Amino acid sequence: MDIKPRDIFAKCVSGAGNFAQHSQNDDNYLLSPILEGLPGPQMMFQGKPMLVWTINDYLGLAQNPQIKATALQAVEQWSTTAPMGARLMSGNRQEHIELEKKLAQLVDKEEAMLFIAGYLGVMGTLTGLVGRGDSIVIDQFAHACMIDAAFLAQARSGVKVRPYKHNDMHDLERQLQIAQEEDTGGSLIVTEGVFGMRGDLANLPDICALKAKYQARLFVDDAHGLGVLGSKGKGIGEHYGLQQEIDVYFSTFAKAFVSIGGFTAAPKEIISYLRLNSRPAIFSKVHPLTLVKTIDKATDLIINGEERRRQLWEIAQALQSGLKSMGYEIGPTESPITPIYVRGGDVNRAIHMLEVLREKYGIFVTAVTAPVVPPGVILFRLVSTAAHTMDDVKKTLSAFAELKHELTVD
Repeated sequence: MDIKPRDIFAKCVSGAGNFAQHSQNDDNYLLSPILEGLPGPQMMFQGKPMLVWTINDYLGLAQNPQIKATALQAVEQWSTTAPMGARLMSGNRQEHIELEKKLAQLVDKEEAMLFIAGYLGVMGTLTGLVGRGDSIVIDQFAHACMIDAAFLAQARSGVKVRPYKHNDMHDLERQLQIAQEEDTGGSLIVTEGVFGMRGDLANLPDICALKAKYQARLFVDDAHGLGVLGSKGKGIGEHYGLQQEIDVYFSTFAKAFVSIGGFTAAPKEIISYLRLNSRPAIFSKVHPLTLVKTIDKATDLIINGEERRRQLWEIAQALQSGLKSMGYEIGPTESPITPIYVRGGDVNRAIHMLEVLREKYGIFVTAVTAPVVPPGVILFRLVSTAAHTMDDVKKTLSAFAELKHELTVD
């Protein structure tokens, strides 16, 4: 490419940007690895069978025969694109409305609305709700979609973005105090329910107490909690007995629901307002009915998923207790997400350890390095599902036991 002086494309060819130090020669090993086969514990990678711990199929529904049958029937009836169009124009169907009612009931809210992509759902909800004079008080470890939404709201409407230290209630209160003193509008506390990289939970009881003290509102993205936490799988709110304290509840369909998109659930006045003021909802294509019907079926399976949740937690707890007994550092996870922290590592060490796990033991995990985690730290991330077995756990623990001499364990 011919680069001109002060060319905005210069960064694209200069080796700058995220992961630049290994993006050129990675060959789809650390970045964008290519797995083959149906999503599940047993897949293929570069021609070799792998035991996979990277799929967010928490309840093991990705290969569920009822969902497959529903999809085939829906494709036969509506093809892959109907109804087409945006919701406010020609895309609205009764099937969308019925699914939204079911989702609202699932999470104990008055109404819900669909978004074609989870990222857009968070963006559309947050930017639709806040305006000039308001503050977004956000956990610093919140998912990128929430961070991006906050700063888009700042750029568009002059909203103040006030990050607080991860799960630090003293810092959250400090930011709420500043917002109350300096801002003319209201404050929206923004957090994940389950933090997707580390697996720890938001301190919802204390967050709700501070919300009440400072007359703030609360938005929770429960992408990793819905279907997983609580006796009925209603998520982080049910887990703590605080579902009604969450003013605006969001979750994705890309995990327990094994689909794409997401939904926001809240009091009916909020949803009615968002339908007319959330730009991503207004200007995006509606969910095809094939996806609507499969998400609807997945919702039924989540509602009646007690046994799947029991299996999921049995696997997660066995894996985590086994790793901890070997001396591995897994942090404060309280979810099926199991992070393994390795101190004193860099990208080359991470790639080497991935190669050992994959090539020698047939174990497929992901490794995360800086800038996602602090420099000098490697984070191996394992996601348990109800589709895994205790034999899978034993094989994985055996591999990590043999690998232990490769790692620096504090």
